[in-house]
Amino acid sequence: MPALDVAIVTFPSAQILDVTGPLEVFSSATHLVPSAEYRPQVVSTSGGPVLASSGLSFDTAALRNVVDPVDTLVVAGGRDMDEACADEELLEHVRRLAGSARRVTSVCSGAFVLAAAGLLDGRRATTHWSECQLLATAHPRVSVDGDAIYVRDGDVWTSAGVTAGIDLALALVADDHGARAAATVARHLVVYLRRSGGQAQFSTLLAAQAAESEPVRELLAWLPDHLDADLSVPALARRVHLSDRQFSRVFKAEVEVTPSEHVERLRLEAACRLLETTGHSIDHIARVCGFGAPETMNRAFRRRLSITPGDHRRHFGQFAAR
Repeated sequence: MPALDVAIVTFPSAQILDVTGPLEVFSSATHLVPSAEYRPQVVSTSGGPVLASSGLSFDTAALRNVVDPVDTLVVAGGRDMDEACADEELLEHVRRLAGSARRVTSVCSGAFVLAAAGLLDGRRATTHWSECQLLATAHPRVSVDGDAIYVRDGDVWTSAGVTAGIDLALALVADDHGARAAATVARHLVVYLRRSGGQAQFSTLLAAQAAESEPVRELLAWLPDHLDADLSVPALARRVHLSDRQFSRVFKAEVEVTPSEHVERLRLEAACRLLETTGHSIDHIARVCGFGAPETMNRAFRRRLSITPGDHRRHFGQFAAR
């Protein structure tokens, strides 16, 4: 494969990890994967030093000097997105490069720049969870997925907050050179490779840690190791010595979702991990994760992740054929 030019677009008050995360993935892939050669460059409207939101200054090349075509366009996010989205020169160059790029991507609130440039109209996209409603309101022609780590819609990829840019870049490397290449880079960077695009920005386990009630906390800790048990509301209520109605009320107040929804999310996350990291059959995974029948797991995947278990494994699995 020939060398792939990557333009990472940034601006004053950018989030530094939105820039350096993908930059390090592409750089590492070039050094670690024999078939990979990426030529990333960081660019801004005027070029020269750019002061990130963290106070760190870094050098950039001028967008006007970037020659078409680039293979991959990456737009970083940052703090002062109103100013970035009002920068007509920035938007003009983003449109220019996007017109000939093989793929167009954004990290975090960089999606606002793509949307302002008209590149997300009629597409699914995501951004940082705290900005999803704003993106949907400001750009009603964009179908915003507030749950995904990253979203691919054709040749346009958007990702969630900050570290999700690393997930996105690893997915791009996997798309170019296969899962093994991405795994090599992930191991080198000591990051978790298999946080898939369909996986929630907040893991169910992490979101549940805020529970304050002792019986609920103990139940939440017990659940992941017993996904194949009877986890109906009556069974869970008996476990914490509450009536069905009282248990449902307390659980919803503590965890902010119903018991059934929480259990399904846990089972989905467990199934995703097994699909991504093992060669177990779909039947086996459905059984050990508590779905019972593969058809039940398939319906849950389609409803929540808009993908089948088999497609998830083919796209994200370590043993997927490339």
